[in-house]
Amino acid sequence: MGAAAAPWKQLLLNALDSNSHLKHSSFFQLATVGSNGRPSNRTVVFRGFHENSDNIQINTDTRSRKIEELKKCPFAEICWYFTESWEQFRISGRIDIIDGSNPDSVKLQQREKAWFSTSVKSQLQYLGPNPGLPCISEPPIQDLSIDSSAGPVDAFCLLVLDPDQVDYLNLKSNQRVEFASRLDATGAKCWTSERINP
Repeated sequence: MGAAAAPWKQLLLNALDSNSHLKHSSFFQLATVGSNGRPSNRTVVFRGFHENSDNIQINTDTRSRKIEELKKCPFAEICWYFTESWEQFRISGRIDIIDGSNPDSVKLQQREKAWFSTSVKSQLQYLGPNPGLPCISEPPIQDLSIDSSAGPVDAFCLLVLDPDQVDYLNLKSNQRVEFASRLDATGAKCWTSERINP
């Protein structure tokens, strides 16, 4: 099933390009629903779009709290603000969790590709202690080593956000556009847009 390019994607690519000299432009906030029903938010790193799609890739640790939250409720929203161009993207949708136990061989290849495009320093994070647990005497991360030619470690997980709504705000031009998707009769994703008040 092919799908036309998402109309908001070019806006995001332009924002990434015009803010690329700012290191923080590749960071955004990912909000999930916590086990207590309250919002749970954290900053993550943009790892690119999945090949030929508008799906957003995020690397994470399978041991992190967000994995359990997403297993209970797979819906999430990211909020991305570009400080130089004064643009905000709120992108919501469903997240697919791709860990080493995923039965889909194509998804496992995506995970492996994401692993090999990650720096060794980032890969070492997945060998450290469980995120969010109290500190105990475990070896400091600088004492760990990894065979970067080997495949992903068990703790490495690829999250893929499949957007279904995008709220775009440009504070310089004082414009706001809401994009929404639906599936057409053939099962292809179609996007609509509507200008709304900022």
